[in-house]
Amino acid sequence: MARALSRTRVSGGGRALPAQLHAQLSRGGFHSGAELARRLGVSRTAIWKAVASLKELGVVVHAVRNRGYRLAVPCEPLGPEQIRAALRSSARERIRRLEVVWSLASTNAALLERSDLPPGAVDVLLAEHQSAGRGRRGRAWLAPLGGAICLSLGFSFLRVPRDLAALGLAVGVCARRVLGKRSREPIALKWPNDLTIGDRKLAGILIELRAESEGPAYVVIGLGINVALGRQLREKVEATGTVPTDLEAAGADPLPRNAIVADLVSEIVEGLVRFEREGLRPFFEEWREADALRGRPINVHSGEATTRGIARGIDASGALLIETPHGLQKLLSGEVSVRPRA
Repeated sequence: MARALSRTRVSGGGRALPAQLHAQLSRGGFHSGAELARRLGVSRTAIWKAVASLKELGVVVHAVRNRGYRLAVPCEPLGPEQIRAALRSSARERIRRLEVVWSLASTNAALLERSDLPPGAVDVLLAEHQSAGRGRRGRAWLAPLGGAICLSLGFSFLRVPRDLAALGLAVGVCARRVLGKRSREPIALKWPNDLTIGDRKLAGILIELRAESEGPAYVVIGLGINVALGRQLREKVEATGTVPTDLEAAGADPLPRNAIVADLVSEIVEGLVRFEREGLRPFFEEWREADALRGRPINVHSGEATTRGIARGIDASGALLIETPHGLQKLLSGEVSVRPRA
């Protein structure tokens, strides 16, 4: 991996005034406008405008006369240096670029534009805020600034892996290993790409691919994790039809986001290397044990078609098995909803 390592760089992304102000407020407690203006070398009017910008991004900032400003929900700003220092050496040596940016449209979309990643190397991109974050099937991914992890990894396979359609299942296993150590509640895996607690969504995975037949395959893995949503965003997400949860509600400490990211990147990078060699097999039993749907009546929507039946796990290729009145069916893609029992 000498080629990838020689090109590694760490970037902190843009440092516009709202980003600098957010970092100051993330220390906790109240900070007066005068104190913030002095620290950042700007006027108090500029601080007031930066606070307004944070509010436009969905950050809840408390402003109290004679006390100043504070964040309603404390958070730890993402820092590339802190993340890189906490990575396992096996992952660190494969990372070409590790970047944290303040705001962009979509981390997945940004990585998909790249075309020069050597086989076996990894690019990592995080954003504090996404203006057009994407989930599966073109849905918007809503994430609060400072209260979520919006992470994408670009990886170049030398050849298209045989179980490539099941890559999201393997990544789900990797993410569950990390998050399960922090959550007091059991985390399940919902086919094809969700992590859940009960029937509430904790995280989602989005896999996007650019490949050539018999040639290299470039994949971008997007992972969105709810860390501390806050009441307003929780209600907004619920209005879209998804019932969310977050790490804070699961009893995890929501503050050490950099440590969580470092563990996720390390586990996923090691998982990608193993998946390239062995496919889904090393992750299969772990996924089955965490299956959120097994034995439950479900609907699977794929295009205009809907398949109804009882979920019977996955096969060796990662296809969902459904017991229907017409026999056992296999589905490689679709949107699953759980049907209430009669």
